[in-house]
Amino acid sequence: MAALLQLNNVSKCYSDGDGEVKALDGISLGIAAGEFVALLGPSGCGKSTLMNILGCLDRPDDGSYHVAGHDVAALDGDALAALRCARFGFVFQRYNLLPAASAEENVELPAIYAGQPREARRERARQLLTRLGLGERLTHKPGQLSGGQQQRVSIARALVNDAPVILADEPTGALDSHSGQQVLGLLRQLHSVGRTIVLITHDAEIARHAQRIIRLRDGRIESDSGCAGVTRLPAANGPLPVPATAQALPQLAEALRMALASLRAKVLRSALTLLGVIIGVAAVVTMLAIGDGSKADVVNRIAAMGSNLLLVRPGAAGIRPSGEIATLTADDATAMAGLPNIDSVVPMRSGSGVTVRQGNRDTQTQIQGVWPSYGRVKDWDVSQGSFFGQREETAQAAVIVLGSSVADSLFPAGGNVVGQYVMVSSIPFEVVGVMRRKGANSFGQDQDDVAFVPLSTAQSRLFGQRYVNSLTVKIRDTALGGATETMLKQLLLARHGSEDFQLRNTASLLAMVSATQNTLTLLLGSVAAISLLVGGIGVMNIMLVSVTERTREIGLRMATGARMGNILLQFNVEAVLVCGLGGLVGIALGLLTVWGVSQAGVSVVYSLLPPLLAFSCAFVTGCVFGYLPARQAARMDPVLALAAE
Repeated sequence: MAALLQLNNVSKCYSDGDGEVKALDGISLGIAAGEFVALLGPSGCGKSTLMNILGCLDRPDDGSYHVAGHDVAALDGDALAALRCARFGFVFQRYNLLPAASAEENVELPAIYAGQPREARRERARQLLTRLGLGERLTHKPGQLSGGQQQRVSIARALVNDAPVILADEPTGALDSHSGQQVLGLLRQLHSVGRTIVLITHDAEIARHAQRIIRLRDGRIESDSGCAGVTRLPAANGPLPVPATAQALPQLAEALRMALASLRAKVLRSALTLLGVIIGVAAVVTMLAIGDGSKADVVNRIAAMGSNLLLVRPGAAGIRPSGEIATLTADDATAMAGLPNIDSVVPMRSGSGVTVRQGNRDTQTQIQGVWPSYGRVKDWDVSQGSFFGQREETAQAAVIVLGSSVADSLFPAGGNVVGQYVMVSSIPFEVVGVMRRKGANSFGQDQDDVAFVPLSTAQSRLFGQRYVNSLTVKIRDTALGGATETMLKQLLLARHGSEDFQLRNTASLLAMVSATQNTLTLLLGSVAAISLLVGGIGVMNIMLVSVTERTREIGLRMATGARMGNILLQFNVEAVLVCGLGGLVGIALGLLTVWGVSQAGVSVVYSLLPPLLAFSCAFVTGCVFGYLPARQAARMDPVLALAAE
């Protein structure tokens, strides 16, 4: 009858400093289905190495190993994992239970990698634990169980996939005599129902519980009691199991559940890891909101002037415009008004800090001397009375139009103030109108704290200068704005003989400022993204530490059927989960910071893009920086991982 497990001239060597140690030296051995075999020998004789090869945790250097007639040398890592999951159950001397998982969750582990539905494997785990006398310890963690109870959990885990072969490596070595006898009794019961048992021990008394005893010494078989009286079962020589093809969503859900459990096990470390991502995401959200707010402020201020305006300021290019540069006059405005596509022109001469008095009340404000076309150019109407006309401009009349803030200061009782008189520089001016209230601009300046008088009056009776501070030109067709701007420039060059002025198109100015603000916003976002990058590096470092600390756990998962993809997915999900949770908390913190900043008077813009961008960056950071630790974990040798301290 063909053997279930067949080794032919198997050898295995390990490096030891400058030389090699031959753990197994040409072993040939067949184990039939249904046998209870004890591998007996002193420490260092090769027992554990032989068990690792039998359980497909390791490969021989020479010779061949067949399971149910199939040569395992032809199998890749995932196929070996599937074979371990379906055919072998491991009972380890040190139990190898996950410390943060309950007894029930530890037993479920191989069934997860077998692709069993959650409820089915949970019910199976409960049944096995109850049968082994642990029905009241389902939710207890390993630290809450005695050594004998932990070993029974280990046996239940070996049985959860109904494995036909149980490999027990010194299963009583860490137990007292009573608990050891209970475990041996359980192994005899499993053998009695047809399972193949391979027991590794150095104790001859324990080996006597087996039907067949194979003694090992120096990597060779010293003696074999033979198979006389042993009941053999037919070997299952069917096809080898294939890796379970669990659906993506349940597989991802399991990885997520295990990742959450892992993070809960190290709460403080997880919180500190989250902190780096939280700060990075919050910084991105805050900086982009402030940058967009600053951009909106400047753009709105320029847009409020209209996209159909041309602005002329005194002074050559490179010289800061100033009211003390006498290069522009009202005659320039008159000449401009005759050009094609010009709707209207308004020159302006202004003075700040001028005292306006009415009775026993006075206020300091800005006086602007303008043409009657000012309201048309600026799209600003009056709420009382009317703006002065060309007759008042020609006559240099002492009339004034008040901004609403000035009117409120001088006439607190309110009502219609048209016809009242105010004193400006000891000159009485008749109030002919009050401007419609505008409120503060985007920089917090009160636009209503101003008063308007005819330009001719301002020049002759208030400021004593014939030049103007600026010229504002309103054009009819914005599509011809470029051509109109060229004509204005040529006109002024012809009149002045040199370019002693600065001409700006509000549309081009708006585009230029928008581009500049976009650059600044990008700079702010880039600086904030650096902190997110630092947080991602922190995640990678923590995950690398986690892989090192959980080496034995990784080996256990591989021994119970985890494939490379399972390990890769689990650690990647943990990294993405850290960054995802950090991203959500960071968004909340960032929005809270933005709200606080806005309450302090800083302009901000709330939009969906910055939080989405920050969260996406955090998610990608988790994927990128989690891959290296996950790859390192997935490529571990299960034997070396299980032997790690």
